Amino acid sequence: MTQMLAKLAAFQDADRYRALHWEGSFEDYLQIVREKPFVTRNAFQRLYDMVIGYGSEEYIDNKKRITRYPFFSDPFDAGKDAIFGLDITLMRLVHVLQAAAQGYGPERRIILLHGPVGSSKSTIARLLKKGVEHYSRSDEGILYTYSWVNLKETGLAGEGVDTFPCPMNEEPLRLIPREWRDKAIAELGLPEGRYPIIIKGDLNPACRFIFRALMERNGGDFSKVVKDHIKVRRLVLSEQDRIGIGTFQPKDEKNQDSTELTGDINYRKIAEYGSDSDPRAFNFDGEFNIANRGLIEFVEVLKLDVAFLYDLLGATQEHKIKPKKFAQTDIDEVIIGHTNEAEYRKLLDNEFMEALRDRTIKIDVPYITRLSEEVRIYRKEFSQERLGPKHIAPHTLDVAAMWGVLSRLEDPKKHQISLLQKMKLYDGRVMPGFTQDNIKELRKETRREGLDGISPRYIQDKISNALVREDAVSYVNPFMVLNELEKGLEHHSLIADEDLKRRYIDIIGMVKREYEEIVKNEVQRAISADEEAISRLCANYIDNVRAYSLKERVKNRYTGRDEEPDERLMRSIEEKIDIADSRKDDFRREIMNYIGALAIEGKRFDYKMNDRLRRALEMKLFEDQKDSIKLSSLVSNVIDKGTQDKIDVIKGRLIKYYGYNDESATDVLSYVASIFARGDVQDS
Repeated sequence: MTQMLAKLAAFQDADRYRALHWEGSFEDYLQIVREKPFVTRNAFQRLYDMVIGYGSEEYIDNKKRITRYPFFSDPFDAGKDAIFGLDITLMRLVHVLQAAAQGYGPERRIILLHGPVGSSKSTIARLLKKGVEHYSRSDEGILYTYSWVNLKETGLAGEGVDTFPCPMNEEPLRLIPREWRDKAIAELGLPEGRYPIIIKGDLNPACRFIFRALMERNGGDFSKVVKDHIKVRRLVLSEQDRIGIGTFQPKDEKNQDSTELTGDINYRKIAEYGSDSDPRAFNFDGEFNIANRGLIEFVEVLKLDVAFLYDLLGATQEHKIKPKKFAQTDIDEVIIGHTNEAEYRKLLDNEFMEALRDRTIKIDVPYITRLSEEVRIYRKEFSQERLGPKHIAPHTLDVAAMWGVLSRLEDPKKHQISLLQKMKLYDGRVMPGFTQDNIKELRKETRREGLDGISPRYIQDKISNALVREDAVSYVNPFMVLNELEKGLEHHSLIADEDLKRRYIDIIGMVKREYEEIVKNEVQRAISADEEAISRLCANYIDNVRAYSLKERVKNRYTGRDEEPDERLMRSIEEKIDIADSRKDDFRREIMNYIGALAIEGKRFDYKMNDRLRRALEMKLFEDQKDSIKLSSLVSNVIDKGTQDKIDVIKGRLIKYYGYNDESATDVLSYVASIFARGDVQDS
């Protein structure tokens, strides 16, 4: 047993434990402030410094400079609460925190995260709370509070009680009386860090009562009071222990009580102290009290009863709360609320809520409208590592994300493009005739894009349904998920409009057609993935283009005779990428100029260097080989050994290069074969 306990104890970092539980005198704390003035920061300053402490990354999106903050990738739990696709929203939030940290006004406002259900509002709040907790345990986020000690003889903490911890974990410098606090801080020569040392507010009622009594006992000798009766200690914030992090969630009207926010009388202690107005007989354990020095989250804040709003307004504007039977008490905390669309519309329509609207900074948290970012959500939730033996076929999560994003986009008004093309432009795809300015115009012409549509939660639920279906095979493919998404619309609690349902079903059809094109192209690439054959075809094409450009003849490698350039071969390749006959000379000249420029640098041309030519060669080779492979014979049961060998090679490429397993590769080949059998193949 001793050995077992020793092994367990070896996991503990004793030095770390002692650092987190440091205690010292008030004078020790003044020395700490001299060395680390940042320990006196207010809640907004610490929150802002915490976020930017994880760095920032800048990038340009449609000519707009965007800052990404790695903090919101959740560095604490390996990305469990990572937020994707909301860089602009998060950038606005950080700007608000920055202005509040500088004392420019937002520190006297409620930060209201507003958006549709499932748009990551709660995740942002949860991540901030988690971050504040971790930050308080770090050297950069260190902060302190105090306890009253040596009180047994005074009886101020109760009979036989020697210690009274500050119930609201206040900044120790608040012990310096307000009337000479600024002068004292200046006289102490405390240095300024990122922010000037400004200590606002008075002690809470209980600590003020003890301080006043001790000053009377010691003839007003401040130094003796803090030397004999104050122990400064490190403060570690914890949501679970209700220290510096609070969460308030509205209940039904009968069970709501404002004391949940500001604390309540401890009736057991009234007999001991003789009065319900004695602050020592009061529990300073409301959410506002315990969140002091940190952050409080209001879940669905606009569902609060009106009685709570008065407390909320005072806490926001004045940084004060009014506990029952006591004077206003100073607080130092960040107030973050979140609400959905329906509740926010009620706020706008309610003239009695004007004061709340005036004290609110609204930050829209929309749904993601960038496909690649939406896909990241589902890849995180349904990674192959988490699913074990269950296989998700390639593109399954992509088509689910595609449907979700398309449901949130508004139809283009001015530009002659489809909704699908608009989605691709938003995702950074390049389309002929469209510039970054065009994309900015597309975004500006929308009214509520990203605020309506399908929630990621709904899509996650339907992917889960597809994974656990009783009749499911060993893998899940895009059609299984799309069918689940469509069936679920019949009973979707948030979609009552039949026209909207039909729109979403039409989008499913749109996604199925896009998936069909994706897998056709994928199988085409797998068939034409013979690099030697592509290289030979490329060399043949380049020889003919060179001869054509120089008005020379080309030597036939088989007969050895000089012949005219093979126009039919060149056009059969160029037509695959829609090079019109009138533009063929420009394209060929472009290729020859590129080859010449490489030659000057001593480099050799490779077909992979030119993406358009690569696609054209792959499609040409596919067309030349598909008949010999007889892929369409897959829809029948009669396949000769030679064809089967070739099909196995293609299947092996799908498994090796595209992420299929044996069963899903077989099925996707059969599906594409059925398309060929219908004669539906179109040039892409």
